[in-house]
Amino acid sequence: MTIPAVTTWQGSRASSPFDPLLVLPVLALLAFSAIMVFSAAIGTRGGISGGLAVLLKHLFSIALGLCLGFAAASTPLDWWRKSSRILLAFGTVLLVLLLLPGLGHEVNGSTRWFPLGPLRFQPSELVKVLSVLYLADHFVRNASAVTSFRVSIVEPAFVVGVLGVLLLLEPDLGCTAVIMMVALGMMFLAGTPLRYIGGAIAVAVCTVAVLIMIAPYRLERVMGFLDPFADPYGSGFQLVQALIALGSGEWLGVGLGASVQKLFYLPHASNDFLLAVVGEELGLVGVAMLLCLYSLFLWRAFRLANRAARAGELFGARVAQGIGLLLALQMMFHFAVNLGLVPTKGLTLPLMSYGGSSMLMSCLAIGLLLSVDRSLPPSRVGAR
Repeated sequence: MTIPAVTTWQGSRASSPFDPLLVLPVLALLAFSAIMVFSAAIGTRGGISGGLAVLLKHLFSIALGLCLGFAAASTPLDWWRKSSRILLAFGTVLLVLLLLPGLGHEVNGSTRWFPLGPLRFQPSELVKVLSVLYLADHFVRNASAVTSFRVSIVEPAFVVGVLGVLLLLEPDLGCTAVIMMVALGMMFLAGTPLRYIGGAIAVAVCTVAVLIMIAPYRLERVMGFLDPFADPYGSGFQLVQALIALGSGEWLGVGLGASVQKLFYLPHASNDFLLAVVGEELGLVGVAMLLCLYSLFLWRAFRLANRAARAGELFGARVAQGIGLLLALQMMFHFAVNLGLVPTKGLTLPLMSYGGSSMLMSCLAIGLLLSVDRSLPPSRVGAR
C-alpha cells in the first residue's frame, strides 16, 4: 500500500503532537538564553538597568521568534517545498539590496543589516534557512539523477557560489562558510558520490584559503589564532580574554552573574562570546549542560529525518537533516571560536545569543522541523 507523502495539518493534528524531546531542549535553551544574556549584559550595558533593557529586547526577540516558529509549523510542508525557489530568490534580492548605497547599515566595516526604525534585520540569517529549503527541494526533485555531476555538484554549487559572493561583499565569511558546509553535508546525505564531494571540499578549502590570504584583516585573525598570546592586546585580544574566562570557571564556575571578563574585557559577551561567559560563571558543568541540550536536539532532528524518510516524505527528511546540520554547525563554530580551535569569527550561538535576526531565524528553523513533524502520516508518528 502506498503511504501518502504529505497529510493535511488538520488530519494529523490530533494524533501527532509535537515530539516533546524535540521541543523541550529548545524551550530550555531559550530560558537559559534569557538568564545568560542578562548576566552578560549587566557587566557592559550600564549595570542592572542597562541589563534589563537588553533583557527586554531579548525577550521581545524570543517572543517574536516563537510566533514566527509557530507560523512556520502551522504552514503545510508542501507549501514550503513549492515556494523554496521563490523564497531563496527573495533572500538573494535582499542581499543585493543590502549592497546598494544608503540602504544597508554599516557596523565595524561590514554592511550586513537593514535599519528598521529602532531595530535591525540581517538578511544573511534568513538566507541560511532558505538555502536549506532550496537544497532539500533540489535533491528531492533530482533524486533519480543524484549521481550526475551537474545535478549533484554544479547546480547547487552555482547557487551557493552566488550567495557566497554576495555575502563576501558585505563581508561575511563566517556565514559563507556555514552555508558551504551545510551544502556539502546535504550533498553527502542525498547520496552524491564521494569522489564529487571530495573534489568540492578541496575547492572550498582552496577558496577559503585564498580569501584569507587576500584580506589583511582575515590573515591577521589567523595569525592571532595561531599564537594569541604573541599580541594579547591586539590581534589576540578576543581569544585571550575568552580563554581566561573559560579557564577561570574551572569545574563549577565563579557563580552566576560573577563573571569578571565580561566587565569590558570580553568583547561581544552577550552574543559572539556568550559561551565564554557561561564557562566562567557556570564552569565545565554549565558548558556540558549546553552540549547535552544541543545533542538532544540534534538527535531528535535526525530521528525526525529518519521517520520522514521511512514515511516517504523525502523533502521533509532533507529539511530536517539540513536544519539539524545548520544549527549544529553554527553551534560548533561558536564553541570552536570561544575555545580557540578556529580563528575568531563572529557567529552567534543558536537559540542562545543576543541578536534579533539570529533568534528569529533560529526559531523559524525550529518551526520548519515542527512542520515536518506534523506532516507525517498518523500511522507513522507513533514510531518515534
